[in-house]
Amino acid sequence: MDWANLFSIALGAILVNNFIVAQFLGICPFMGVSKKVETASGMGMAVIFVMGLASAICWPINRFILEPFNLTFMQTVTFILVIASLVQFIEMFLQKAMPALYEALGVYLPLITTNCAVLGVVLQNTQNSYGFIESVVYGVTGGVGFLLVIVLFASIRERMEFSEWPKAFDGFPIALVAAGLIALSFMGFSGLKVVF
Repeated sequence: MDWANLFSIALGAILVNNFIVAQFLGICPFMGVSKKVETASGMGMAVIFVMGLASAICWPINRFILEPFNLTFMQTVTFILVIASLVQFIEMFLQKAMPALYEALGVYLPLITTNCAVLGVVLQNTQNSYGFIESVVYGVTGGVGFLLVIVLFASIRERMEFSEWPKAFDGFPIALVAAGLIALSFMGFSGLKVVF
């Protein structure tokens, strides 16, 4: 097992090629669930779980069913079905175990099914020809990167409630400015290379 490669994949997924600020995937829940740190962290944890499990389940399906039978054209549909099943499981679990978080996430929880970051991670696993361990590492750390950015953004939005800015920036425009500044700060990681 090449630990340097796994570390490089993890570092890339969290900082360099972050799904939200570098690849611009998963923007809908990023903007919608980031008003409070508590709900943002709950959404981030759910995304980590779904991305990790989706990577672990979709890799063998693709490797042992779709590729041998020349059904790779069915990847997107198959992966969406797997993701939808996982999200349904999480939704039922949160409704029973954590009803407050379930209510706070609201409509954004079922939207994980259509979150392009979750679909993007499993499609990129196949495009990059990752093995099973690499796929799971990429899925989990991609979710960690999602969690990092959404919690950072939520903490900034919470502090912005006590700030003043021009009237034209009220509401969504100031959130977009803050998101742009976070994306600029993450651009500082571009070109980061792991050398052992």
